[in-house]
Amino acid sequence: MTTAARPTFEPARGGRGKGEGDLSALSKQYSSRDLPGHTKIKYRQLTQDAPEEVRARDFRRELEERERVAVREKTRERGPREHTTSSSSSSKRPRLDQIPAANLDADDPLTDDEEEDDDSEEDSDDDDTAALLAELEKIKKERAEEQERKEREQKAEEERIRMENILSGNPLLNLAGQQQQQQQQIVPTPSAFSVKRRWDDDVVFKNCAKGVDEARREKRFVNDTLRSEFHKKFMEKYVK
Repeated sequence: MTTAARPTFEPARGGRGKGEGDLSALSKQYSSRDLPGHTKIKYRQLTQDAPEEVRARDFRRELEERERVAVREKTRERGPREHTTSSSSSSKRPRLDQIPAANLDADDPLTDDEEEDDDSEEDSDDDDTAALLAELEKIKKERAEEQERKEREQKAEEERIRMENILSGNPLLNLAGQQQQQQQQIVPTPSAFSVKRRWDDDVVFKNCAKGVDEARREKRFVNDTLRSEFHKKFMEKYVK
């Protein structure tokens, strides 16, 4: 018979049940993970920079030796590059002793003179470039100022036109006309405040559309189904 439904109070008490009062009767099994571990300190062994190996080494001398080797390798790599650069620069401008005697002319300047001429030409080119840049900056500044001045004038003109439209749009606020009349000492006439007539004021057929009179009629609410507007329209349409 299964004991899954029985309460677990007695088994959970532990140490007081049947066969658990005697410590010698308890199990001697235990897990390997419960064993003590890392009980010894690990030391460096041979070939791992142990103290016996490091004690006899001179680190300062080794560092200086490595630095000398690195400098020597850099110098060795830099030598062929400098030689190549010097050969290419010398090939661009032939030396005087490399030019054959047949090509020499008494009027030709020497190499030093050519270098001085080149330097003077470079200086003059730099001066011209600086002058051109200064002139360009001056032109840009003048154009920017001119553009800003035009924008200010345009804004002022637009503001003036807007104010004129505001003042002259309403005849009651036409202050400019009143000022002119006061200056000329003319008595204002009622026609000065007249409003323009509509284009359809004097037409023959006006307000002839269907439902215009009904739309203009004031709508009223009557709390009576027999006297309401809907009932009257219905009776006129279907009962008459």
